Amino acid sequence: MTATVTSHRPQPPAQPVSLRARRLPAYAAPAIAVVALLASAGIVYGAGIGGPVLVVVVGALLYLAGLYAAANAVEGRRAARNRTWSALIHSAFVLAVLPLASVVWTLVSKGAERLDGNFFGTSMNNIGARDANGGAYHAIVGTLEQVGIATLITVPLGVLCAIYVVEYGRGRFAFTIRFFVDVMTGIPSIVTGLFVLAFWVLIVSPWFNDGRPGFSGFAAALALSVLMLPTVVRSTEEMLRLVPAPLREGAYALGVPKWKTILRVVLPTALPGIVTGIMLAIARAAGETAPVLLVAGGGAAINFNPFENNQSSLALFVYQQAGEASKYSPARAWTAALTLVALVLILTVAAKLLARRNRLGR
Repeated sequence: MTATVTSHRPQPPAQPVSLRARRLPAYAAPAIAVVALLASAGIVYGAGIGGPVLVVVVGALLYLAGLYAAANAVEGRRAARNRTWSALIHSAFVLAVLPLASVVWTLVSKGAERLDGNFFGTSMNNIGARDANGGAYHAIVGTLEQVGIATLITVPLGVLCAIYVVEYGRGRFAFTIRFFVDVMTGIPSIVTGLFVLAFWVLIVSPWFNDGRPGFSGFAAALALSVLMLPTVVRSTEEMLRLVPAPLREGAYALGVPKWKTILRVVLPTALPGIVTGIMLAIARAAGETAPVLLVAGGGAAINFNPFENNQSSLALFVYQQAGEASKYSPARAWTAALTLVALVLILTVAAKLLARRNRLGR
């Protein structure tokens, strides 16, 4: 009879399996970037083939190559490709932000020279080429009135047109509306100014002005509304199409009429996007110069009445001051440009906050 002997020797403990892959240290990417920039500077300046811009371009290429090589050696090919494409995306973001940051810095640095009470409280009336004073109060008033009137005209028409195209429009008529809206999107601003000049200033306004053509801020508002309308219609149309169909179907299932569904369900859901499109249209209108110059004429004095006499705007004020032969004009132009950008920014932030509050309130 054979006896079985069982060994009771202690077995070595099993080694834990590591689920963590090898990764580059956190300082690797910045170190590669510094080395790439130094190597690029040495190559470019050593060969005398360029300046700082070429150094940055060559440095970026060397950085991508170095990052891929280091990640491939430590983390593997798949992780190296992921790191390289992530670096390309971040580089594209930086390239997109750099022009914006440059514009903002230029506006703030050069426009801060005339940020004083005289600039915001006086006009250019009776201001000569050797006078350091003078401001853009008349232009600020003109911009607010013209853009405000254009917004009051355009927003109801644009939103209602988009509602018709999305909710009711069918067949050839809706296609025709979309076609002409797309055509209007590409119309140059000077053409809209000529249209309002030929129709309103030269034909309609003489009926109310003793037979004489009348330039006015209202005519400029009409031209700006023509420019704003396609932007409002297209942006509102796209936002309304993004509203989920089950929201409409749920309202219909509860017996809610279509018009009330649009008013209480569809529009509040799409409101943030609609406000964004409206603010884009307002920003474009506020920066137009040619229509205001053609139909409002500009002016150095303050004019609170948009329905008669010449009226200026901030964009037109910048254009005029940039072309005047005075050493004080460039500072006025830069400050007016900064004021225009700040005004549009304030209106955009206020509209976004209002739209967000109304949406949450519902």
